[in-house]
Amino acid sequence: MACLLVSVTVLHLVALATLLIATLEKSWWVWDDLEVSDLWYNCFHDNASDTWLCSSAYESDWLQSVQALMILSVVFSSISFLVFVGQLFTLSQGGLFYCTGLCQAFAGFTDFAACLIFTFHRKEILSDSKDLSKGRFGYCFILAWLCVPLLLVSSVLYVHLRKKP
Repeated sequence: MACLLVSVTVLHLVALATLLIATLEKSWWVWDDLEVSDLWYNCFHDNASDTWLCSSAYESDWLQSVQALMILSVVFSSISFLVFVGQLFTLSQGGLFYCTGLCQAFAGFTDFAACLIFTFHRKEILSDSKDLSKGRFGYCFILAWLCVPLLLVSSVLYVHLRKKP
């Protein structure tokens, strides 16, 4: 049972770290490795000065909803971890971690919604002057999709996890 508890905790921390990286890093959409877009900035590489120059991302309703959902996902996952730690000390023996699992499930569903919105509306999110056929999804977008099953699996594990003496 201790092994399961450690495994669920490690899974939760890995999912939370991956979710933070996906939310904060600069690679949701990539054009030719010289220009990237994320939820917050559009950046391009200046070869003359060998630096990245960034400007704020184009504001749209879709982008703001993706930003809000990703932040909510991080918040729900963080709250879930704090509730889990609290329940370890306050939950009666044989009790289930329902509250922790519910918070983690909300984190998974908000991450899923954010990824879907970005997938279906990337043409509106990204500037229309770019040729989207030359671009591709970046690693942060892939990490965000990877977080969905991690968060949902950990929520199911929390619901089935019992506190033993």
